[in-house]
Amino acid sequence: MTIPTIASYPMPGAARLPANRVDWRPDPSRAVLLIHDMQDYFLAFYDRAQAPVPELLANIRALRDACDDAGVPVVYTAQPTEQSAAQRGLLQPWWGPGITAKPELAPVALEIAPRPQDVVLTKWRYSAFVSSDLRERMREQGRDQLIVCGIYAHIGCMMTLADAFMHDIQPFMVADAVADFSAEEHAMALDYVSRRCGVVIDRAACIEALGTGLGLPRSLIALRTELAQIMEVPLDDIAASDNPFEAGLDSIRLMTLLERWSSRGERIGLVELAERGSVSEWWQLIDSRRAA
Repeated sequence: MTIPTIASYPMPGAARLPANRVDWRPDPSRAVLLIHDMQDYFLAFYDRAQAPVPELLANIRALRDACDDAGVPVVYTAQPTEQSAAQRGLLQPWWGPGITAKPELAPVALEIAPRPQDVVLTKWRYSAFVSSDLRERMREQGRDQLIVCGIYAHIGCMMTLADAFMHDIQPFMVADAVADFSAEEHAMALDYVSRRCGVVIDRAACIEALGTGLGLPRSLIALRTELAQIMEVPLDDIAASDNPFEAGLDSIRLMTLLERWSSRGERIGLVELAERGSVSEWWQLIDSRRAA
């Protein structure tokens, strides 16, 4: 058994979204964006020229751009090209060998391919939390919201959101940045999340919420994350003791950060940062300014 060929169907509009039980909003200081299983293998079951795929890709790219602007970390899941019978486990009788049968289709769609600053988690089961360090990464970064987009809505996306809820992480499903086997199953996933474990939101509302929450970083790890994103390097390459300029931060990227931080009237000066020689010293300045 394998995934069926998927017929074209339209993305749900804002008027068709279910009502949410809670009023949670994405907060850029708390959120992580998860781009779920957007590999060519899974997209191959659609006609990529037909709905919902073009809108799916465009909306995920827009979300990722907004998260970059807001300093929100971006995480991908991707199934590996080689899976033993033990690793495949109960997925085998349900879905067959999966990507193992077509390893050439393992890459994430080129339009939204991971960059050096993004994290790519190996995906083993429906939930992205199973056999991964996603929870530990989020805890280390002081983040307790998960924004999920990708495929398939009623399988991995929904299970990951339910798992997040059970880890006390506020889950958000972006209704027009997920896709499914059918319009009916897509709607079912949105309904389940809104009723049982999270918030359903559309791309526009999610981006608006991220933008209105901009301001100074709220922790040292948040500052390191923003620097890693703006410099397009892995987070581990930016240590607290590093001098940001010696690590590769240029004046254009710095001005982008300063504009972001000043968007709510919170001012940090270029000279003030230049006088300080490490990320931790930058954080001391930012923390004192936030306290003031």
